[in-house]
Amino acid sequence: MKQQEQPPPSGISAAKFFQWIDEGEHEQQDFKETISSSKKIARTLCAFANTRGGRILIGVRDNRSLRGIKVEEEQHMMEAAATFFCKPSPNIQCTRVEIGKKILLVVSVTPAIEKPIYAMGDDNKWWVHIRVGDKTLLASKTVVDALHRSVSADGRLIQLGTKEEGLLRHLAEHRRVTLKEFAKMMNISTWRARQIVVGLISAGLLEVHAGGHEEFYTLA
Repeated sequence: MKQQEQPPPSGISAAKFFQWIDEGEHEQQDFKETISSSKKIARTLCAFANTRGGRILIGVRDNRSLRGIKVEEEQHMMEAAATFFCKPSPNIQCTRVEIGKKILLVVSVTPAIEKPIYAMGDDNKWWVHIRVGDKTLLASKTVVDALHRSVSADGRLIQLGTKEEGLLRHLAEHRRVTLKEFAKMMNISTWRARQIVVGLISAGLLEVHAGGHEEFYTLA
């Protein structure tokens, strides 16, 4: 498993930990009372690494109360998740926190440089997950392509053609659009529409959202 270049923090105060709990679960934070499966938690590590990074507070119940844990066991489960059930292995950092007589664990995940990160599914196949709000979701083909493109096109300027400009103007006025709506609007194939959307996502101009049965896109 890869190690972070920066050294781990010397400690996390109780005040900081409770501040994080007050934030609730969101795109960059998840609560776990305990880790029951390295294979399952690997999906959350994968999602954080593929999105903007995040942290998992282990020993926090759904009602935000604290439960003491066996830190060594939980840390072993997390390291196994990153090493054996993710590829490539995401960078994680485990920090022990003591609050009263309870011991908790904070697992920090940095955004991956090599994207996408894959996690092993129940079918033993490798899948890409992303973080949307407080949910860990399976990434669509469009998002997976955008993650690949974000690495290969890093630092390059995107060429905006009439289709790209038309989409950006549409979103400035209508706020959101699906892939099918964009393809129909521009009278182009779904394949071509996906290539345009992938380019704009990888350039940081669009954001992807999971909405019902079909994902949609908004201006970043």
